[in-house]
Amino acid sequence: MATFTERMGPVLLFWLGLCLSGTWAVDKGNFKTCDQSAFCKRQRAITPGESPYRALLETMELTNTKLTLQLINDNNKVRLLLELYRLQGNITRVKINELKPLKPRYEVPDVLIREPPTEPLSLLSQDENGVVLSLGAESQRVIVSARPFRLDIVEGRDVLMSLNSRGLLGFEHLRMRKDTQADPEADNKEATDPPSQVETTKEEEEKVEDGMWEETFKSHTDSKPNGPSAVSLDFSLPGVEHVYGIPEHADTLKLKTTDSGDPYRLYNLDVFQYELYNPMALYGSVPVMLAHNAQRTTGIFWLNAAETWVDISSNTAGKTVFGKMLDYVQGSSETPQTDVRWISESGIIDVFLMLGPTPREVFSQYASLTGTQAFPPLASLGYHQCRWNYNDQEDVRAVDAGFDEHDIPYDFIWLDIEHTDGKRYFTWDPHKFASPKEMLQGLMDKKRKMVAIVDPHIKVDTNYKIHNEIRSRGFYIKNKDGADYEGWCWPGSAGYPDFTRPDMRAWWAGQFAYDQYEGSMENLYTWNDMNEPSVFNGPEVTMHKDALHGSWEHRDMHNLYGFYVQMATAQGLIERSGGVERPFVLTRAVFAGSQRLGAVWTGDNAAEWDHLKISIPMCLSLGLVGISFCGADVGGFFKSPSSELLVRWYQTGAYQPFFRAHAHLDTPRREPWLFGPENTALIREAVRQRYTFLPYWYQLFYHAYQTGEPVMRPLWVEYPQDPATFALDDEFLLGRDLLVHPVTEEGARGVTAYLPGKDEVWFDIHTFQKHNGVQNLYIPVTMSSIPVFQRGGSIIPRKLRVRRSSACMEDDPYTLYVALDNRRTAEGELYIDDGHTFNFEKREFIHRKFSFTNNVLSSVNLEPDAQFTTKSWVERIIILGASKPSKITLRTADDQENQLEFDFDASMSVLTIRKPGMNAGADWTMTLQ
Repeated sequence: MATFTERMGPVLLFWLGLCLSGTWAVDKGNFKTCDQSAFCKRQRAITPGESPYRALLETMELTNTKLTLQLINDNNKVRLLLELYRLQGNITRVKINELKPLKPRYEVPDVLIREPPTEPLSLLSQDENGVVLSLGAESQRVIVSARPFRLDIVEGRDVLMSLNSRGLLGFEHLRMRKDTQADPEADNKEATDPPSQVETTKEEEEKVEDGMWEETFKSHTDSKPNGPSAVSLDFSLPGVEHVYGIPEHADTLKLKTTDSGDPYRLYNLDVFQYELYNPMALYGSVPVMLAHNAQRTTGIFWLNAAETWVDISSNTAGKTVFGKMLDYVQGSSETPQTDVRWISESGIIDVFLMLGPTPREVFSQYASLTGTQAFPPLASLGYHQCRWNYNDQEDVRAVDAGFDEHDIPYDFIWLDIEHTDGKRYFTWDPHKFASPKEMLQGLMDKKRKMVAIVDPHIKVDTNYKIHNEIRSRGFYIKNKDGADYEGWCWPGSAGYPDFTRPDMRAWWAGQFAYDQYEGSMENLYTWNDMNEPSVFNGPEVTMHKDALHGSWEHRDMHNLYGFYVQMATAQGLIERSGGVERPFVLTRAVFAGSQRLGAVWTGDNAAEWDHLKISIPMCLSLGLVGISFCGADVGGFFKSPSSELLVRWYQTGAYQPFFRAHAHLDTPRREPWLFGPENTALIREAVRQRYTFLPYWYQLFYHAYQTGEPVMRPLWVEYPQDPATFALDDEFLLGRDLLVHPVTEEGARGVTAYLPGKDEVWFDIHTFQKHNGVQNLYIPVTMSSIPVFQRGGSIIPRKLRVRRSSACMEDDPYTLYVALDNRRTAEGELYIDDGHTFNFEKREFIHRKFSFTNNVLSSVNLEPDAQFTTKSWVERIIILGASKPSKITLRTADDQENQLEFDFDASMSVLTIRKPGMNAGADWTMTLQ
């Protein structure tokens, strides 16, 4: 039998050559800077304040639903068409395209969940200098200035946002290259067409240079048959110092100014061992930015799937706290302002201005455009055990048994690329995984599940059914000459299916059917890796931009590829069950709208303390743009963690939405019991804490599915007027009610957590000690410490009987943790359904509200027309911040009254009510006298 290295061939040697180069760090030379990206360099060279664009007010047309207006570039006489829409929910949409392009320019499909409904626009005034329109809501107006073109959105006396106020609008019109060929359609064009839209002008001919029609990076030359086509626009945000979003970057939550370096880059790339705290592109690109100050939250959604760069500047950047105080004392009249500039290689300008004014309203506005987080199966919120790779079926069996032996719960075990027959996806290694159904049945018997990887690069092999079908149907992406595009990836020479095609996605979805994917069962789920797409021998380790998706170039839609791969895969898992079962699909590459499709992780991180720390702002940033189901590889993918780092990572991961351990195949094994009994006990406790909170996690994800609000969120989302929260990214909230400050420093003996809320109180979930809000609390820590606080005023349901998997806990009882606020009130929710089907859409669920006020605790039905039954009951109620009652009486829905037993800890003001015994789906009231 061939050795592992022989089977992998040159691809393994290529990739391991990177791994073993000695640095274990990103080779920045493999990836472009703005100066090396021709369109970015050109656009960034535009001088502010000298805009050539003028609004032609005589061309204005105003209907009930939109404004259209032509813009002209006075330098080359090319005309653009501006469209402005007022959308429902306090959103303004601005589109700018060429008035008469030589050929259609790419407009992003499938990301918006529908054509957004509009609201009326009306004209308030007009003169030779501009136009004022009413936006209808809260005295909002749009002011369109003619010379130079500028657009301001105003509310009352406040400017909320300005477009082209710095004069950096750039729109490279499509043209024929005069020195190569004439435009065959030129004679048929209307005489009124500006000549510069047919071919380059003399002025422009002199500028044909540096990557306008082709450019070379390292050994790759990028042909550009359509020539330069970049678009850019600047936005000014008066009163704003804090902007967030545009993931994915390994950087702080608050985005930094980019005046002295590269802009943030959005271009999905397989970046080997990515570097921290810089604006380099990573695996995902979500072109959404949020701006926040104590008065308002707004958002910008730049709907463009081409390579994009985002520049950020601020008039307060670099000022020290003392400098800002001095400005205040001296009465500086300068209003803080952040300016943002978006630059994309192709497509059109299509931007949605989400005007808030609150964080929740911005989340709702974005969700109305691109959808909410998919509601995951309950089991996927448990713990996942992964490695590249579990060797064979016996290895899987032994690892599964190890969790039972060490009493550590888990729900999913994962298989990486080595489980396949020679990197042929949808297959199994015939020697190592000879009977996959037997393996899956063994897991199913324990109510556990498996995830197997299915990557979107397909081995070019005429003996491989998947390849033959894709090729025969013409479903592969083509190269610029029209032949099937091929590149190197894990199987060696690989083709790349064109997932932008609906028929290709439908075919791919069909491959997950049980009679197609041999060896699969209902407890097998899917992981899409390498879907940027990763091409080992391609430019910047990805696909050539001149590859073709039908008539469109890959450059137009690059950032959409992974979105489409996950879409097709999720559809396949739904279809295989006849539309009954919710899918679970993990993806590495994401775009706007990916939240509708499943989960994401932060890619190939490293076993380093800084990588543990960066997992927090990375997931917070994704959550702010809708993608709540985020996690990082626990322990770090590359390198080997110390036992201290591994324990701290489990403790952090247990309180992040997606909780999976994963490791590179060259690292020593690191199952949770391999670091000695003391560390095993610490990891066990962290994982078990995760399982006790599964009812709360599930409720938060249901809420995210309903509203678009992030599960894991920065403190400023809940405390938007507290500047102390605006840049915090070493702690976070889960929903409103749990504050988590993980220990992420090596050798830490204490952490300082900021507890927000002027009138809030917070209870340590481990000790029940009470702390007031608006303080920096120093917390001594040991290796067992996970600083977590429950907000006073909240009620959180937990399940304290932890079993080997979430499904084993389905009928187990609840404990309610009632944390009283300073008014001695609290409220919370409980959501229950079957945990895995779409039957909740048929209103088969329980959704209850708990309230504590005037010494009465009650449970009422939030959805009286929903129907579901549960065997779970309430076995314990723990009230924090309580007083000792003389007696406690329970009244059930049938008017039965019972007196309940209780214990009271006077030293901690904790009241424990034992075995009240109500069904979790029942109405009841409990009176403390």
